[in-house]
Amino acid sequence: MKILMLYPEFPDTFWSFRHALQFVRKKSSSPPLGLITIAALLPDHWEKRLVDLNIQPLLDWQIAWADMVFISAMVVQRKSTQELVERCKRRGKTIVAGGPLFLQEWEKFPLVDHFILNEGELTLPDFIHDLGMGTPRRLYQSTEFAEMSCSPMPMWELVNLKRYDSLSIQYSRGCPFDCEFCNITAMLGHKPRTKSASQILAELDQMYQLGWRRNIFFVDDNFIGNKRQLKEEILPALIEWRKGKTGCSFVTEASINLADDPELMEMMAAAGFTQVFVGIETTHEASLVECNKGQNRNRNLLESVHRMLKKGLQVMGGFIVGFDHDPPEVFDMQIDFIQRAGIVTAMVGMLQAIGGTRLYQRMESEGRIHHDTTGDNADGTTNIIPRMGVESLRAGYSQVMSQLYEPELFYERVKTCLALYEPVRAPVRLGWDEIHAFFRSIWLLGIVGKDRKYYWDLFRWVLKKFPQKLPLAITFSIYGYHFRAVNRQNGLI
Repeated sequence: MKILMLYPEFPDTFWSFRHALQFVRKKSSSPPLGLITIAALLPDHWEKRLVDLNIQPLLDWQIAWADMVFISAMVVQRKSTQELVERCKRRGKTIVAGGPLFLQEWEKFPLVDHFILNEGELTLPDFIHDLGMGTPRRLYQSTEFAEMSCSPMPMWELVNLKRYDSLSIQYSRGCPFDCEFCNITAMLGHKPRTKSASQILAELDQMYQLGWRRNIFFVDDNFIGNKRQLKEEILPALIEWRKGKTGCSFVTEASINLADDPELMEMMAAAGFTQVFVGIETTHEASLVECNKGQNRNRNLLESVHRMLKKGLQVMGGFIVGFDHDPPEVFDMQIDFIQRAGIVTAMVGMLQAIGGTRLYQRMESEGRIHHDTTGDNADGTTNIIPRMGVESLRAGYSQVMSQLYEPELFYERVKTCLALYEPVRAPVRLGWDEIHAFFRSIWLLGIVGKDRKYYWDLFRWVLKKFPQKLPLAITFSIYGYHFRAVNRQNGLI
């Protein structure tokens, strides 16, 4: 069999970092970890090729080469996925699909021949067996969860590493919490399932041997779901692994209770973690109760963020407006908190109901689902009818996004972050791509950019107070360039 693995194109979103990636001459943030993991589960004697449409176009000869096309996608890739399915079907190809998009929407893709849903370690072997018998079904599902020890080493040899800014690794699946709006537990359960330290080190060794020296993203939905194993096994192994190596800083996602464990934060920083995405959502207590975000309640969220910064962990924050209990002043509350917290990368989205979540079920039972969600957390849309009214929510959301990323407030927030942040090591590794980004930032932000006044003010400020943090200050400035571009595209500024 000749298998063509396709990853659909992402639209220009908050998390695409497309406008920032041009500074470091990269095409995409990270490669499709799911597809190259699935590739490793296919028979060894099958030929495999990968085309990621975020870094290269799909050519007709590549489709003609294949016996079968595998497509994996998230909800935000829906439009590109539909186009790919139609194009491959016109060429008479058998199409196999999986991933979060199809988990809830597989019936909306009549041209797809086979769906491999849930966790591929469980459902793909049944498909391969049936295919060999000549009796493949259209739908493969499972209500069980795979042991992570069964997850194979991803086939990184299929990937053109030079086109990406970071690589990905998965240590765990599942989250112990139960936020109403989140579909992670619906897909992956509440009990964190983890890989062993030997599995993680083997994957890191492969990346390093292939020459990788940039960021590596631990894509766990909650990296600290099993704190004991982290402290006793994983983090000590990572600390040891980093000795004598250059580059390879780590990024991950974790719940806010990370701030309650100084030892864990110190170990993560020592292991090479520099950034953590945290779902903060809102500072309004009644809204936290509404969405069952118990881990965020009854705590000083501002102090929690500052503790992480002071332990060497930059905080990227996720925020939501549009909860039923949100007061009219919630938009000003969000802006004020994000500014005081010094969260440079603050993703604020309107509440959306994702299929399979308890929120979706509640909204549907109340007749408040308007249409399918876009899957883009920061495009200024929602698929629900909010209690405060759609127009009020849109106006407030536009206010939040336009103010957060207008130059004066943004650069002020960067200064707050840099003043609080105490890195264990240099937070930005300087290579030729970073040097190129520095000079490009001088041209686009410092000379022709409308915010050049703020760019040079930050430049002088950081040289005077924290000269060792200048590379990070430039990086943050470039992030701001991207966020403003996305806001303009979405009509938010």
